Formats: sequence, C-alpha cells, structure tokens
Amino acid sequence: MTAGLIVAIGAQNALVLRQGLARAHVGPVVALCTASDWLLILLGVFGLGAAVQSMPVLLQVLRYGGAAFLFLYGLRSARQAWRGAGAGLQARAGSGGLGATVASVLAMTYLNPHVYLDTVLLLGTVGAQQPGDGRFAFAVGAGLASLMWFVTLGYGAAAASRWLQRPAVWRAIDASVAVVMFCVAAQLLWRPL
Repeated sequence: MTAGLIVAIGAQNALVLRQGLARAHVGPVVALCTASDWLLILLGVFGLGAAVQSMPVLLQVLRYGGAAFLFLYGLRSARQAWRGAGAGLQARAGSGGLGATVASVLAMTYLNPHVYLDTVLLLGTVGAQQPGDGRFAFAVGAGLASLMWFVTLGYGAAAASRWLQRPAVWRAIDASVAVVMFCVAAQLLWRPL
C-alpha cells in the first residue's frame, strides 16, 4: 500500500528527483524524506490512525474522501500523460546550499496536505486495524517501502538523468501513476477500511 501511494509524482518526489538529477545533497534529502515518512507513518499507525478507527462515521468520510482524492489525482496524472509536459524534468535544483535544500524538503513534506492523507490517515487507518504485533510489522513494512523508494528515486535519478529528461518518459510515468491511483481508489471503495 505504501509503495502504491508513494510513487505518485508530487511536489516532494519531484524535489527528490531534481536533486538527484543535479547530483546535489542527495543523501541528506533522501534521509530527511525517509525519516519524515517514518515519523508520520508511526503517528498514523499508533496514534491518529487508531483514533480514527474508533470513529466509524469519520472512517467512512476518510474512505470516500480518500478515494475521491486519489481518483482526482489519477485524473490529473492521466491528463498530464495525455497532453505531455512539453519538456522533461529539468535539473533546476542544486543551486542552493544544504540549508536551503533542507528547508525546501521540510516545506514540501510538512506543509503538503497530501502527505497527511497518505501517511497519517490512509496508512494509519489500515495499519491500526492490524491485530497485535501486526501494527508494528505494518509500520516497519511501510517504512521500508518509503526507504527503498527515496533511495531509488534520489540515486536512480542521478544514474538515469539523461533518460529522465525526455518528455516521453514523463508521459509514461504519469500514465503509470494514474493507473496506480485509480486502482488504490477502487480498492478503497470496494473494500471497507
């Protein structure tokens, strides 16, 4: 579930990609994004997610609201795939120092309402439903998916910088994101939380 939610190319992932393309501060960016995800996942699974689980009406609002959000995000990605961006992702990052980069990562992470929907509410609600030690296992699995994604994204971008700057590649990425978002939205609708 974490892998399906995290692959959506949003502001945070685009920043990690740009830093990887520029080969600037990749390690600190990957570490900060991963640590932030772990913190928010734990908050969701062991805190807020458990509280939401005890409120059936709120759970239904989150279920349908989350499905609607994911569907709209999928439509946005599908539209970008259909139209094309006109240019590939450009390596515009890296011109600032480490402090400016860290500030950008913190802003993209903690001021982004989507991160709370994905990690705290959606993952937290599902994780809080796991019996006994299943919650801990769920949180560890979600954290490992996050770690693998950010390491692959940041360091993979540096290795594939030429390839990632082609518009056709971004159209394919956007199309894949749309499919994943539609599938997760359908799963939320057809299978109660």
